[in-house]
Amino acid sequence: MKRDRQIISLSGVNFFYYASSAILLPYLPLYLQNKGYSAGEIGMLMMIGPFISIFAQPFWGYVSDRFNSVKNIVFLLWVLSLLGSIGLFLTNGFALTLGFILLLYFFLLPSIPLIDNLVVKSTMSRGKSYGSVRLWGSIGFSSVALVSGLLLDKLGGVSSIPYFYWVLWIFPFLLLAFIKDEKSTGQRITLSAISIIFKNKSFLWFMLMILLISIPHRMNDALLGLYLSKLGATDAMVSWAWAIAACSEIPIFALINRYMHRYHELTLLGIASILYTLRWIFYIFVSDPWVLIGLQVTHMLTFAVLWIVAVQYVVRLLPEQFGSTGQSILAMVFMGLAGIIGGSVGGWLSEEWGGASMYIFATIMSAVAACLFLGTQAFMRGKNI
Repeated sequence: MKRDRQIISLSGVNFFYYASSAILLPYLPLYLQNKGYSAGEIGMLMMIGPFISIFAQPFWGYVSDRFNSVKNIVFLLWVLSLLGSIGLFLTNGFALTLGFILLLYFFLLPSIPLIDNLVVKSTMSRGKSYGSVRLWGSIGFSSVALVSGLLLDKLGGVSSIPYFYWVLWIFPFLLLAFIKDEKSTGQRITLSAISIIFKNKSFLWFMLMILLISIPHRMNDALLGLYLSKLGATDAMVSWAWAIAACSEIPIFALINRYMHRYHELTLLGIASILYTLRWIFYIFVSDPWVLIGLQVTHMLTFAVLWIVAVQYVVRLLPEQFGSTGQSILAMVFMGLAGIIGGSVGGWLSEEWGGASMYIFATIMSAVAACLFLGTQAFMRGKNI
């Protein structure tokens, strides 16, 4: 019974955490615009999240591993992130907004890999799959993305998103009370012990390959809405594009564990990179926003595979006591470094040569990543590694 409660609680936490993300990601820029900020100011404010995560995620991952606790650290992070959101939504002035959005993301983003690490440990000990819990995050995100437009219209538009956001956060806090930590059995880590990670050449090389495949993905996350708008899409259509992508993840998260063990993780990531390459080629030549929105369903064969396989492979590459730190570094690379590089390069390409040029760049990057993943696996197989 306790085991079931752990999995149910973690599934619920994923649902409501990503449901709250479906408020921030699409609507925070509109909320800031409504408060009178320019496009340049909004761009700078939205880049704070990826930038601060470069420092925040490894730091909080280490703290979690150091104290051998996820639950207590996540509770602290959520309390502090909510305080940051209160400051963000209730104050005015660019300097204050910048400060509070920095605090919000410094405490909010690091909780994602910590929860992921706890999900991996809990599901492995119970013979379940990580994807069977993570899929509830996709359900939560897509559900709120689909209905939020209607609800916000009835509640007064984007100016009401703070209340919607705060109400959603009641549920993760309640569910956290029913979650138990999965303690690591290895020795307690110290700062000096962290050097083990940075001496692990396989892990560092894997992070480089993840960075290469993540840059075009994060570029699309940041700029697809703008690209669709230029092609004539409405705000509602942009919201549907997000919802379709999130919905498409659900069957992959539910089913991939049945087949994953048949292939090496690098082989699967190589295949996902090939599919990314094909996906971006389609994006180059399609100019109908409805077709582009429909193509978001390919998210299921690209990101969903990439994320679940990467999370599981990090578990294999590092000792158990470095679980939170390893997942935090993965999140730092994907959300932080790839987000900044993808957003910056994609924005420059779009401005200089048009939106389609972003996807030419994405195609090249994904093809290079595919060669590296498959080449690394072939090299390892030849060396019997």
